[in-house]
Amino acid sequence: MRRLRVLVLMHPDFVPPESTDGYTARQINEWKTEYDVVSTLRAAGHDVRPLGVQEEIKPVRDEIDGFKPHVVFTLLEEFHNEVVYDQHIASYLELMKIPYTGCNPRGLILARGKDLSKTLVHHRRIPVPAFAVFPMRRKVKRPARLALPLIVKSLNQDGSLGISQASIVDTDEKLAERVAFIHERIGTAAIAEQYIEGRELYVGVLGNNRLRVLPVWELKFGSMGGHGARHIATEKVKHDTSYQERVGIADGPANNLSPDVSAGIQRIAKRIYRTLGLDGYARIDFRLAADGTPYFIEANPNPEIAKSQEFATAAQHDGLDYPDLLHRILALGISRAKAGVSAG
Repeated sequence: MRRLRVLVLMHPDFVPPESTDGYTARQINEWKTEYDVVSTLRAAGHDVRPLGVQEEIKPVRDEIDGFKPHVVFTLLEEFHNEVVYDQHIASYLELMKIPYTGCNPRGLILARGKDLSKTLVHHRRIPVPAFAVFPMRRKVKRPARLALPLIVKSLNQDGSLGISQASIVDTDEKLAERVAFIHERIGTAAIAEQYIEGRELYVGVLGNNRLRVLPVWELKFGSMGGHGARHIATEKVKHDTSYQERVGIADGPANNLSPDVSAGIQRIAKRIYRTLGLDGYARIDFRLAADGTPYFIEANPNPEIAKSQEFATAAQHDGLDYPDLLHRILALGISRAKAGVSAG
């Protein structure tokens, strides 16, 4: 790839240092994605400028005018401290006619609402857990069709925010308590969905029109179930590096899946990606029930792409090393802009 000017947008707290020397594993974990993307693209010879933005759009405009990037690599997961505002940055870059990486605005909106994405996917006859949404400041009443146990989450936050062992509820009292917790602590509506006992599988998809589906990946819970804990991707499981090491949490290829089951899950992931109008790159999350049914849980456009995260490790396993993965993501953003329209 020719030498590019790349503007990398990120949260101001995660603008990485030049080197990881002298930082603890916990500190590095905060900005590892930003560091990996910036340092890898610089090592590949590109002119890379990180920019921390959160409250104001003006710094983005100023950098576009002054730096004249060929492409914007967006690592923003929120704007104005709102996760649901990330699509506005993509929309702004489209209005400015600047190529950008990752998903188009409509795909971000459709995937962000866990109820909307499940409803659309269900219409394509893909299995989804039964669910109900509990808006803020409304009485919690479980619909009769929704059988316990349930898992309660924020309707639109990601990164396992607000998810712990207490998220799985087996009585109406616990359901009401957990919904209140999401409303008060996370500040969003809650979604309660049928709890699927099974394996946690992830499938990375890369592409705009022609899609490359990565190998089926699995989050492996090590010895976590020893104290009666359910195998779910809690905040602790996702983000606490010392806990991951202590319990043996790891991700890797989903072993013991027959080639047919594996290919079937990859096919479904591709259908979900197209149904939700996604492009760029995304990770599709499933729970594989004991009877072999893969239930769609959620779609994550622009997922974590630190070198050690499951998207990059699955790509590596598929023969796409980290610099090539980042170049592919850049190329997809540039080619979408050349096509003249958002894929949404």
